[in-house]
Amino acid sequence: LTSKVLPRSGLWQRNSMRQTTSLMPLPRHVLAMSSRNVSSSLKPLVCSALANAASEDVPFTAKCIRDRKTVTNKTILISRWFLQEKRNMRLCFSSCYSTTILPLQKATGSRSPYKDVRRGFCARRQAPEPTSRPAVTSLSEEELALKEHVSVFAKEVIGPKVREMDDKGEMHPDVIAACFDMGIMGIEAPVEYGGVGLGFTAACVVIEEIAKVDPAVAVMVDIHNTLNITAFNRYATHEQKEKYFPRLCQSSLSSFCLSESGSGSDAFALKTKAEWDEASQEWVLNGTKSWISNSKEAEIFIIFANTNFSEAHKGITAFIVEKSNPGITVGAKEDKLGIRASSTCEVTLENCRVSQDAMLGKRGQGYKMAIELLNEGRIGIGAQMVGLALGAFENTLPYLHERKQFGRTVADFQGMQFQYARALMEIEAAKVLVYNAARLKEAKAPFVMEAAMAKLKATEVAQSTASQCIDWLGGIGFTKGMPAEKYYRDSKIGTIYEGTSNIQLVTIAKQIQAGYKI
Repeated sequence: LTSKVLPRSGLWQRNSMRQTTSLMPLPRHVLAMSSRNVSSSLKPLVCSALANAASEDVPFTAKCIRDRKTVTNKTILISRWFLQEKRNMRLCFSSCYSTTILPLQKATGSRSPYKDVRRGFCARRQAPEPTSRPAVTSLSEEELALKEHVSVFAKEVIGPKVREMDDKGEMHPDVIAACFDMGIMGIEAPVEYGGVGLGFTAACVVIEEIAKVDPAVAVMVDIHNTLNITAFNRYATHEQKEKYFPRLCQSSLSSFCLSESGSGSDAFALKTKAEWDEASQEWVLNGTKSWISNSKEAEIFIIFANTNFSEAHKGITAFIVEKSNPGITVGAKEDKLGIRASSTCEVTLENCRVSQDAMLGKRGQGYKMAIELLNEGRIGIGAQMVGLALGAFENTLPYLHERKQFGRTVADFQGMQFQYARALMEIEAAKVLVYNAARLKEAKAPFVMEAAMAKLKATEVAQSTASQCIDWLGGIGFTKGMPAEKYYRDSKIGTIYEGTSNIQLVTIAKQIQAGYKI
């Protein structure tokens, strides 16, 4: 039994998988985990294959697969690797049916050894990709495997530190390092630069799963992926990608610096300026950015500045500035109501000098860049708010089924049933809007209105659900003994950042009007 694989670089080249012709035995732990379920007729063949694979230098150990608490550099995104193994087996069975399955049929006398093999090794014939999905919220095999592993990671690695981080108002360094080790900080980054190479929907899946446990960590992952990784993907030069992508995917957190004290919703009224110094052949940046997420821990900043105020928004340009630059200073953290572990600070630029190579995209392209990135980022915030609502809901319902009043559990009262049934309906409605917008974005179809609707609905549902959860819990919900109060505090930011609710309504209205103009 063989699998088509690439040389062991630790990275999987999805697009070239079909063209690869080298064959080698499947990793021994995959065979070992699967051999328990293989029919007796194939047991000798499986044992033989396991013996042949015994000398293979596999990238991950069986313990790593079984013990999901293990988070090391060698277990970066186990879901990506394990799913690729499943795909490899599927490709192998499809292309090698005549050389593998038929000989097995003759050797074992089984009428359907292919069925046995499929059951034993979780493999199936390669089928063409479906032209349509049964629902926008349905996930591909890759996305589903990613969801399962990130869910476990969030509960076991992030979960124990949530209360401590919230009380202290700071992100634990171990959590940041674990997110990089898990591989979820470069979801859409190309594989050749150290990223995962998955799509935008996969990023939303990760954000949602983490937000169920801690929305503060989710927004850190969201901004890094949906804004900054996307910005480098789309606008960076080849040299910039080679320089920054490995760091962005493996160790360096990033920050998106657009807002200023005088330019919130009117983001393009920014006053930060960039002037060209002919003598030194450098850009000199001066100004102050406000409400900048991830800024305390960030190593790489995307700064938006105006190179020519006479051109208004057409002079806005993006620059890459590193934390080591002496011209950039990160101020004190804001003491916030919610998402307290996520750092929010002022970023001051004082004679901050950068070379021409530090310009991200073209001069004057910053306006268009920010608009496009924020339109996509809104979907990520929607995913965060859906995850928050589900986290609050799932942490509250068990208590309602345990606590008894008047001889019945609280969940048994019809008045309560109406409330939590409606709450889950609203969460599902928000989730459909979010994933519909994500699928449209991936399909390169228009999605601006859908993104605005998704963020608006998801943020409203998150606030409503978190508030109701406290009501359902009663007195204990008002204390820090239950997580509902934190979800409630965290939910409030959703209607404010990356476009307020009114801005979303304006966006939706403009899209509607455009369809009626002659």
